[in-house]
Amino acid sequence: MSDLRFRSVEEATSRKPVKVELPEERVDRYYGCKVFNRKKMFEYLPRETYAHLVDAIDNHKPLSREVADSVAEGMKRWALDCGVRHYTHWFHPLTDGTAEKHDAFIEHDGKGGVIEKFSGKLLVQQEPDASSFPNGGIRNTFEARGYSAWDISSPAFILDNTLCIPTIFISYTGESLDYKTPLLRALNSIDKAATRVARMFNPEVNHVSSFLGWEQEYFLVDEALYAARPDLVMTGRTLMGHESAKNQQLEDHYFGSIPRRVEAFMLDLEIESHKLGIPAKTRHNEVAPNQFELAPIYEETNLANDHNLLLMSLMTEVARRHNFRVLLHEKPFAGINGSGKHNNWSLGTDKGDMLFSPGKTPMENLRFIVFLANVMAAVHKHNALLKASIMNATNAHRLGANEAPPAIISMFLGSQLSELLERIENDPAGEILISGKNKLELNLNQIPQLTIDNTDRNRTSPFAFTGNRFEYRAVGSTANCASAMIALNAAVADQLNNFADKVEERVKKGEAFESASLSEARTLLINSKAIHFDGNGYSDEWKKEAEKRGLDVKTSAPEMFDAYNMPENVEMFRRTGVFSKKELEARNEVKWEMYSKKIQIESRVLGDLAINHIIPAATRYQALLLDNVFKIRQLFEGEKGERIAAQDMNGIEKLADHMAAIKSGVEKMVELRHRANRMPNEREKAIRYHDDICPCMEEIRHHIDELELMVDNEIWPLPKYRELLFIR
Repeated sequence: MSDLRFRSVEEATSRKPVKVELPEERVDRYYGCKVFNRKKMFEYLPRETYAHLVDAIDNHKPLSREVADSVAEGMKRWALDCGVRHYTHWFHPLTDGTAEKHDAFIEHDGKGGVIEKFSGKLLVQQEPDASSFPNGGIRNTFEARGYSAWDISSPAFILDNTLCIPTIFISYTGESLDYKTPLLRALNSIDKAATRVARMFNPEVNHVSSFLGWEQEYFLVDEALYAARPDLVMTGRTLMGHESAKNQQLEDHYFGSIPRRVEAFMLDLEIESHKLGIPAKTRHNEVAPNQFELAPIYEETNLANDHNLLLMSLMTEVARRHNFRVLLHEKPFAGINGSGKHNNWSLGTDKGDMLFSPGKTPMENLRFIVFLANVMAAVHKHNALLKASIMNATNAHRLGANEAPPAIISMFLGSQLSELLERIENDPAGEILISGKNKLELNLNQIPQLTIDNTDRNRTSPFAFTGNRFEYRAVGSTANCASAMIALNAAVADQLNNFADKVEERVKKGEAFESASLSEARTLLINSKAIHFDGNGYSDEWKKEAEKRGLDVKTSAPEMFDAYNMPENVEMFRRTGVFSKKELEARNEVKWEMYSKKIQIESRVLGDLAINHIIPAATRYQALLLDNVFKIRQLFEGEKGERIAAQDMNGIEKLADHMAAIKSGVEKMVELRHRANRMPNEREKAIRYHDDICPCMEEIRHHIDELELMVDNEIWPLPKYRELLFIR
């Protein structure tokens, strides 16, 4: 097996990158060529249909069936002109991935043949099986009906040879079974609430949009090495493996020169992304070896989320063309950085004003303070919910380890904002002064004058203010961004409505708007001070301090999910129209079930590898040592032979101890798994998997990793970290 493995490695790690054919045109000329964007709409739709569709998208209006029929006809003609033969409703079930069912553009023509047909009815609505996706008990196996419905705000696109139509996914009884439905509800809620407050400062504001800029981190490994690691294939992470002598301690990989093979992959990925309208802009090496990042230009949150899910699917396909496999797991390798998906979130009006940007006038600065105070209040009140929204079985490995933020939600504001808020607290009548970027003098004639931002950055903060937006750093690399964006936008919308109610009431009683709004903002800032922390989130002192402040400090993922069912969160989601109580309960059932299943799969894979791969290899090496001891004793009699053989005997004993611990650990793990599976409900089962089986897996891994250091490299059955982590 070893020789075969290394022959495969040599094939997979060729130093010659796959040649990428660059399009002859400039990027701006082929960008979005696979998207039914407004340019294509204008070309393929009747003028009246185009006007109705654009008005519906921009002003959140419904479409008539007649308009939908016309759109469907134009969309079909465009797709056929592009060589497309099938169409699908593309939706986001509760699996963190996407789903699609392909249908051909054909119907009977009544003469024994077929015609290519696509109606508004087929565009607007389809009926996938709702019982076969995670649904938390909303649908029984024998109750299969569910509906997907067209999301007009996210343009259709062509993937391979299929027209993909972004849709929501709901049950026959109306409950959401996906991420997009509640995301759209949350975005509608934040639009109404934030517009209500923004109009207090500018009556001409009609809409407020939520914007998202995600940063996708990922690892690349050679395909042959990936195939030789069953744990990577089955779980997305290495369940065993001793750290490499060199990993990220020299920090030489971060922003370093991109390997040629990787750069070829990145270029190929960017070309494919741009064709699909994904505005991929930034690429670089991340901190850990073989870790990289791609970031796009900001977009409206719903579209940005669709693009992120599409990109993750695209990455997998493009990587295989370059003899790579993409690892999106939050912690594929122990002891080095994991991968996140930082969500940069902001709010902006239809008049071009960014609501988290300080202004040039007192009124603009007051607006900034008002929105900042409401975000602080929302994050403080719902910190447990926000943590639950980003938690899953895979992200649990990353949070708090190697540059990932801790599993405690806090807000970083920076020294300048912190000083400003302190002045507002101590001097409520004082003037709000917020300086812009400062000039930085380096006294170097060769270097132009630089400007510095009014805040630094804090890598240990899960939710940091970074100048004109908030960076939600705790989101995991495999996650559907919608989960975090639903909770955040809904919580802030609810808080803004509460703020508006109080200010309007005070104004009705005769108080000036400026005084009323500043006073209410000041109260929010004072009451939410506990969420503000600019220090080191990794320190043990902060964990103790956070608990004193009343912040959620749970470390068990299954117990974190309880936040969704807390009365104040159930009520908040009801008020904003994002989730019903039934939908929340169903989603928690899914979360607990998915957690248990992922740990169960890891446990089974670890047990199989331990017993059927590691133990035989260690036994084989132990036999070689025993044979060597026997021969030494024959060659050197008496005390000298014993002295020479002593070192091998010591190794034999250690091997035996580790193998015995692995065998007993696997037996214990299997028994604990059986007990967990007998738990009466999904929550208790998930807790048992977290409390009992995860620690058992770590103990087994410890002994396997010790064996890796002892067993002959030629005998060890799996590629090691030093092979996996360095692209040749």
